[in-house]
Amino acid sequence: MLGRNIAVVAVLAVFAAVTGCQKSSDPGAGSGPGASGRPDGRKPSSSMSSSGYGAVFLAVDECSSRGRGSFTEVPCTSERAAARVIARYDGKVAEGPSCPARTDFVLHINENRAARDEDGNGKVPRGYACMRNLESPHPGDPGGGGGPRTVVGDCVYGAGRGEVRETACDGSGTKAPQYRVTGAVSQRALCPAATQLYVSLGGAMPVGCAVRV
Repeated sequence: MLGRNIAVVAVLAVFAAVTGCQKSSDPGAGSGPGASGRPDGRKPSSSMSSSGYGAVFLAVDECSSRGRGSFTEVPCTSERAAARVIARYDGKVAEGPSCPARTDFVLHINENRAARDEDGNGKVPRGYACMRNLESPHPGDPGGGGGPRTVVGDCVYGAGRGEVRETACDGSGTKAPQYRVTGAVSQRALCPAATQLYVSLGGAMPVGCAVRV
């Protein structure tokens, strides 16, 4: 069975930008752009249910090949399969739920006419698919140096203007790690005394407590 092509934009997020600031006496912390969970009133895409190859474009548990600037849905048993959908949402990333922490990259799916689609009207709804590589490397894993979210175990370096960016903890990235996120808490005052940097993680525990490596 041939794979289906659709216009998508990949966010590989090898260096995922997060917001950081030097430690201060301010005990408060706001949620960041990568907040996890679902905003009030926000429902997941109807394609969140696993449907098997071909019923819904890039539904949960379906797979894609990886090309330069384009992605094709293919059976997960295909030798061309490179990544699997672990979550799928309608709408824009900035307005919807965050991808799971183990997401390696995000595919932004635009409304375009396709040869096949879920309801036969020639359109695929705008949305985004959270992708996990079928094989290593997994930049979304703790310390992997990428992924759309910063999680406990990730390493970061100072990018200037109060910002930090992810990099691989093993030093294999283009930038050497300077801090490692060792914990996540609801507010800065709950970070250990040894904390040297706060990193915005979003979600229920929006403050990352980081120390030098």
